Amino acid sequence: MTALRWDNRPEDLRSPVLLFAFTGWNDAGEAASGALAAIEDGLGAKQAGAIDPEDFYDFQVSRPTIDLSKEPGPALGWPEVRISVARPANSDSDLILVTGSEPSHRWRGFSDLIVDMARDLGVDRVVGLGALLADIAHTRDARLTAISSSPGIIEGMGFRSPTYSGPTGIVGVIHTAAGAAGFDTVSLWVPVPHYLGGAPNPKGALALVRALGRIAGVRMPLARLEEAVLRYEREVSEAVEHDPDAGALVERLERAADREEEQLDPGTIPSGDAIADEIQGFLRRRDSEAGGS
Repeated sequence: MTALRWDNRPEDLRSPVLLFAFTGWNDAGEAASGALAAIEDGLGAKQAGAIDPEDFYDFQVSRPTIDLSKEPGPALGWPEVRISVARPANSDSDLILVTGSEPSHRWRGFSDLIVDMARDLGVDRVVGLGALLADIAHTRDARLTAISSSPGIIEGMGFRSPTYSGPTGIVGVIHTAAGAAGFDTVSLWVPVPHYLGGAPNPKGALALVRALGRIAGVRMPLARLEEAVLRYEREVSEAVEHDPDAGALVERLERAADREEEQLDPGTIPSGDAIADEIQGFLRRRDSEAGGS
């Protein structure tokens, strides 16, 4: 029995592009998974299937959920990888979206399953999304890093070329497997401020969605993300104003962005964790006061 389960197998797809993102190690600030969620919602994507978690997940890490209020008995929900399809009317391409938690086991088998599905559905291009913590300020637009098996796809789009060497996540494994199978592949990575890595980052998600629109040739839904970014910047800036250490850090990051040759000395500034705790504490207190007024 295959781990891939179709509830409504997509047919008659138009030059389909497969997009994937996974929560966990590849998803700082939930920017990558947030980008796919915004596309699913904005384009009205319909779930078509899922990947059974049994062979790929450690259920002590990705625990199932239970709802004891259901009748006639408890409702148990298992973690799974969702496969949904969007058919945008303003495009010549349909989108297959794959999202879930990063699997715990059998990454090569999991990647082969994704590649086989892409081949079976006639996919033209496979695009993975990731987000990483970086020394950038929340006040500045993030410049994405991109790599492709066919460099012409991303040529002239202003992306950074990758220089990273080290451990990877499932996004890197699937990208490599799909490229080896002959697909045109792209991986897009957005940096998010290290001092805000524990909170959802709509600004990073918006940058990814905009880039995906260019690569996939699809007019993406942006309005809700743009509104979320305005709130995010306003709320974080307000929090930073109340924390001199955070303000000093943001100013240094802004100066470093203006002249990229400047290297920050980590010993001269507070840790990102300490600043994040202060900012998130401020936001929680403000929300609590607003709710009680």
